[in-house]
Amino acid sequence: MKSLRSFLAAAILAIAPSLLFAGREKAKPTRGKEYRAYVGNYTTRTDSKGIYEFRFDSETGKMSMLELVAESKDPSWVVVHPNGRYLYATNEHGKDSTISAFAIEPKTGKLTLLNQIPALGEDPCHLSFDRTGKFLLTANYTSGNVAVFPILPDGKLGEHTALEKDAGTLGPNKERQEAPHAHWIREHGNTVFVADLGLDRVLVYAFDPLNGTLGPMPEAGPKNIRPQEPIVLSAGTGPRHVAISSAGNRNFMRFMYILGELDSSVTVVGTTKEGGFAGAGKKVAMLPTGFSGRNDAAEIEIHPSGKFLYASNRGHDSIVVYSIDPNRGRLTPVADVSSGGTEPRHFAIDPSGKFLLAENQNSNTIVEFRIDPVNGKLTPTGETLSVPSPVCIAFLPVD
Repeated sequence: MKSLRSFLAAAILAIAPSLLFAGREKAKPTRGKEYRAYVGNYTTRTDSKGIYEFRFDSETGKMSMLELVAESKDPSWVVVHPNGRYLYATNEHGKDSTISAFAIEPKTGKLTLLNQIPALGEDPCHLSFDRTGKFLLTANYTSGNVAVFPILPDGKLGEHTALEKDAGTLGPNKERQEAPHAHWIREHGNTVFVADLGLDRVLVYAFDPLNGTLGPMPEAGPKNIRPQEPIVLSAGTGPRHVAISSAGNRNFMRFMYILGELDSSVTVVGTTKEGGFAGAGKKVAMLPTGFSGRNDAAEIEIHPSGKFLYASNRGHDSIVVYSIDPNRGRLTPVADVSSGGTEPRHFAIDPSGKFLLAENQNSNTIVEFRIDPVNGKLTPTGETLSVPSPVCIAFLPVD
């Protein structure tokens, strides 16, 4: 018995180093440091042929040369599925708009079209997943409606499970608010929020995660659905995109930050004692005092640390930096920085939180900035990538 124990102990000692180094070898590659970055853009009246990809090193900020990974018409918004196997894109082309599903080739990152289905509306401009990853939600801008599509086991998109037309009182801007215009959609706690630029509202729907359906919010529903009224913004705000703070610490409230495209503002929304979002709160300007030129606010994002918020201006062509009060959600302006080009329609903060990539649509560039972890300020790194009409970036870790 003693000799058997000695034999087993010796065997374990013999194989332990190989097991240890095998684990190290598996973790050694660039997971969490190197990413594929997929770029959504417009092909109409540009040199673009479809969806492009470049490698991004989150340690150094190095961006590799651009590569076409799928030909596609006007793939303006792209999202990578949480499982990393599929990518979905809006094909924003008026009444002929579609949604495309692609399989991602693990080694090369190239995309293979799985299927393409009607968007059920005109000009889809935003996509997101529900938290289960079983459904894809889309906002159709021109037609002012939203749809939900099931994601099938093979990654293809199935027949829609929900289709809702936005409704409410139109805003005062006769050119931009002549009809409902859904511009952003996201599920949050079994509630789907929709930013409608034409209605000056963030609309709400109850979401059924089992069937993918949308319905009216109950006045006093199940515990997993909190009471939630539509968030009505001041006239002429033109809500475009929304950022919602996470609540890793239960003692911290969640906050919603609504970007107003038409009046270049950020509206801060807190939560009620029941846990839903309250009515519109303090509005913060995105432009410096004295600026009088044309401007359309475009994108908004919270830093992964939760300490800073960023928003972009088209016209002033800048990225604005705010610090966030973690207890009250209040915003304090920190700086505004030139985007390094024209019309920064979108920007992306890399998953490490070290860099911000500004996508200048009209100057066909992605310009990189380093983020100061102490104050959130942006400093150009000198890294610039030439990309036709960049308007969206989606990251995927490289195994």
